[in-house]
Amino acid sequence: MRDSYPQSLNILLKESNLESNTLQTIQQRAQALIKLNNTVISLLPIELKACCRVANYRQHILILEVTNASRKVRLNYELPTLLSTLRNTILPSLSSINIMINPSLSSKNCLSFQQIAIKPSKQIISQLSKESAKTIRNLAKRSPKKLKEKLERLAALAGENTKATSNKD
Repeated sequence: MRDSYPQSLNILLKESNLESNTLQTIQQRAQALIKLNNTVISLLPIELKACCRVANYRQHILILEVTNASRKVRLNYELPTLLSTLRNTILPSLSSINIMINPSLSSKNCLSFQQIAIKPSKQIISQLSKESAKTIRNLAKRSPKKLKEKLERLAALAGENTKATSNKD
């Protein structure tokens, strides 16, 4: 005990004793679950991809974890399709799928559907119509000096935005 030092996990996995066989089995099972998780995630709709994961596969039952009850209900609608697809592709012995709620999953990697599905590809520029610019200019005529300058700059944006949009077309 006194001369024992920490060893790399790779060294433990390469040894040929009984313990390393157990570690190798654990490693192989973990790799199989990771591959199964990637397959299941690829089959799910986009709103469930980040909020669902494979927890285990034992006795021909696939156990999935979701973040909350609403995701569980949504996944229940997808269950028949998922079950038949998995049976036809990689798990012919699959008998059923159990869904469990794991709230700690949501704090790690679950994004809302809007964050996943709607990623802005470019910055949204709000446009000012010519009529609005005209109204702002009229208001600027009756305003104090500081406010007048700011309103005129705002009204000038309408002209820039219409030029920018007409150049894109």
